[in-house]
Amino acid sequence: MIQPELKAYRRCSDRHVLVLETNLTYVEKCQIFHYADLVRKAGNELTGIMKKRYDQLVRTKRYRKLKGLYKKYKDADNKKALKDVCDQMKEMQKQYDVTWDYCRTSMIPIGKKYGIDAVFALTKAEDVFRGIEKCLYSDGETIHFKKRGDLPCIRAKQINRGIIMKQMNFKFKDVEFGVKIKDRYEQEEVDAILYYLKHAEFMDSIAANTYKETNICVSTYRPCYVSLVCKKIRGKLRVYVHITIEGVTKPKQDRFGNFKH
Repeated sequence: MIQPELKAYRRCSDRHVLVLETNLTYVEKCQIFHYADLVRKAGNELTGIMKKRYDQLVRTKRYRKLKGLYKKYKDADNKKALKDVCDQMKEMQKQYDVTWDYCRTSMIPIGKKYGIDAVFALTKAEDVFRGIEKCLYSDGETIHFKKRGDLPCIRAKQINRGIIMKQMNFKFKDVEFGVKIKDRYEQEEVDAILYYLKHAEFMDSIAANTYKETNICVSTYRPCYVSLVCKKIRGKLRVYVHITIEGVTKPKQDRFGNFKH
């Protein structure tokens, strides 16, 4: 069980993303591109369902009026009136099934239809609902579909599910692969990750105690989760690993050791 101090640190700590190219074969890249396209299709199907519900909601005069009042009270920083408007908006959203719970449960049969693992289907549902929330509470006008070739990332927000990371080796489905390290910055980031994995309890203890005593977040370089991003560059298929890391990014240096920024 995670101690409360460590939970508090993780809520407030910085995060950054390290991008590394994989050493997959051409056939393995094709498999991952195909899987990403299935995620895209499943996301589009869910987007269609949620868009229909959202359009029905915003057609009502009452909801449009509430959204106008929401903006007015938010700009005026009138918290009491804003809470009352939010409650009414949420009530209408529930009535028209424009809710995270409906979005999540709608994705379950769609994910099974396309043969997508539950952890990736849930992450895609989160992405779709984030677009809905932008329309509900911000300046978003409508939610958009992903066109063919515009592949979403394959992401699981748990380090031990979906895309499994052991040291700097990764496993997705039945495909095992490593990464290419091209420069000094990438090597320093990888070394920091490997150090954390070797001394995880020690690093977590330092981070939690430092945050408790000084309210300062130190960088642990804990790998939080991994995403796979498919790109076609100059006709070649490339798959990149995006590792979300706890802490501030290492400073970039040129080959002479001078800081770039």
